[in-house]
Amino acid sequence: MKKVLPILSILLIAAVIAILFISMAKKEKLITTVSGNIAKKPLKIVPGKYTDTECAMTIESEHYACEVVAPDGRTWFFDDPGCMIKWLETKDFKDKAVLWVHAEDTGNWIDARKAWYSRTDHTPMHYGFGAREKFKEGLIDFETMRLMMLRGENLTDPRIRKKLLGY
Repeated sequence: MKKVLPILSILLIAAVIAILFISMAKKEKLITTVSGNIAKKPLKIVPGKYTDTECAMTIESEHYACEVVAPDGRTWFFDDPGCMIKWLETKDFKDKAVLWVHAEDTGNWIDARKAWYSRTDHTPMHYGFGAREKFKEGLIDFETMRLMMLRGENLTDPRIRKKLLGY
């Protein structure tokens, strides 16, 4: 019995490891990037099937979603405009890329550089920048949003959050 117990223990551990590997192999992979978007149009995001390129969170909704299309047609996906800005800043093609955001006021995909941004939306990464197609008082333009994001002037900063939201 003393000789059989260690062998059974090893076999049990090996079986558990094998089951874990098999179950991981069957899981569907999340999409981070798509090639071939030569038309440079926004692609349909299926909730739960795409992951944010910057923060690796699963994109659960088109609300606040963004897409970056490189000149060669590669498309990356983001759950929050702040993530898009952080990721894009280090790319050589940042000025040539086509940027799409989901507008909260109309539900349309719009050019991110022409969008207007709220600073107080409850976005997935809590940066607060929600895109709007139509201007209204208190919204900021893309370049202002970009600079604020890069300087850390967003709702993740407690001082900014207190100033804008009161808590």
